Amino acid sequence: MTSDASRIIDVAVLGGGPAGLIAAQRLAQAGRSVVVFEKMPTFGRKFLMAGRGGLNLTHSEDFERFVARYGERAGPLRPMLEAFTPADLVGWARDLGQETFVGASGRVFPKVMKASPLLRAWLARLEGLGVSLRTRCAWAGWDADGALLVDGPGGREAWRPRATILALGGASWPKLGSDAAWTGVLEGQGAKVAPFAPANCGFEVSWSAIFRDRFAGEPLKNVRLACDGRRARGDAMVAGYGLEGGAIYALGPAPREAIARDGYATLTIDLRPDLPAETLERRLSGARGGQSLANHLRKALKLSPVEVNLLREAHGLDLPSEPAALAAAIKAAPIRLRSARPLERAISAAGGVVFDSLDGLALRSRADVFLAGEMLDWEAPTGGYLLQACFATGVAAAKAAEERLGE
Repeated sequence: MTSDASRIIDVAVLGGGPAGLIAAQRLAQAGRSVVVFEKMPTFGRKFLMAGRGGLNLTHSEDFERFVARYGERAGPLRPMLEAFTPADLVGWARDLGQETFVGASGRVFPKVMKASPLLRAWLARLEGLGVSLRTRCAWAGWDADGALLVDGPGGREAWRPRATILALGGASWPKLGSDAAWTGVLEGQGAKVAPFAPANCGFEVSWSAIFRDRFAGEPLKNVRLACDGRRARGDAMVAGYGLEGGAIYALGPAPREAIARDGYATLTIDLRPDLPAETLERRLSGARGGQSLANHLRKALKLSPVEVNLLREAHGLDLPSEPAALAAAIKAAPIRLRSARPLERAISAAGGVVFDSLDGLALRSRADVFLAGEMLDWEAPTGGYLLQACFATGVAAAKAAEERLGE
């Protein structure tokens, strides 16, 4: 058991993901005694999951465009992103021995395309700074005297940190630790928590059995999507349940909000965004001869089998044969989205503690408690924006905690 005296520390960090670990690093570098509590057996589980696709750390685009990716939450996040920029994140990775590169899309990755070497170097750096890293330790709120309660392998312990940073994650991928079990405790402290909803997720579509069985797993390359006033361009993927992929995620909350409002969302797909309808019409006006419509579309416009059959899913089996109408169908194929995929399968989550219910990042009822990461009410598309905001809010929470300790 830990002695009562040793439980009096400068800062307790609850949560061993990117937001919590960067906060711990900053505070330890400032000379503070820090303990990080993680309820899972190992640190950074969701960070490692993100690394399976290459670990998209951040994005290299213009900063104003970068900030705009956070939509309605760009306002409260801007000062934190300005204080810890994408360039700062790249420099942090380099300091841990991990050089990065910018991909063709502008996304930034470690050259090794893995998260595990970076995480190992990071944990070693934290231990070298004197940070105590404790796993299998779950936060249990506070007792009547205000002590921080942690349920660990040896039972419940009461800690008395001078400041506390909560970086407990959102509600996506709960098996990796982000189960939002903290919601009730913080609501009891007066924090307003917006309900969690899946973000960066796929959507259910009622495909025909023939289309589903034949084309599940096929990509839709370089398409333009529109939904409820929001537009995005990129690649999507046909799944057995519906549609997923980067272009879908880039639509942000628009499909989810349309479904909540109307019971469904209409996704309009432009299969040839680089060609105006007039050009398509001209190419389709060539002699068709005795070839099938599918072959005509393949030869005239290089439409793939999945694209041709997607048109049939969108417009019905009898596609128009007149060139102008067929061109219009290709430029606007409507697909009805029935529902978002479950929260536990989403890459990230919308919702969390509302900024307006905090004083900066501090609880109004407990000025020594600061929040960071996906606990906060913000969302962003994939592309490096998720990790960047987790790091930036962690750095901001550490700064606020250090100011509190200085007082």
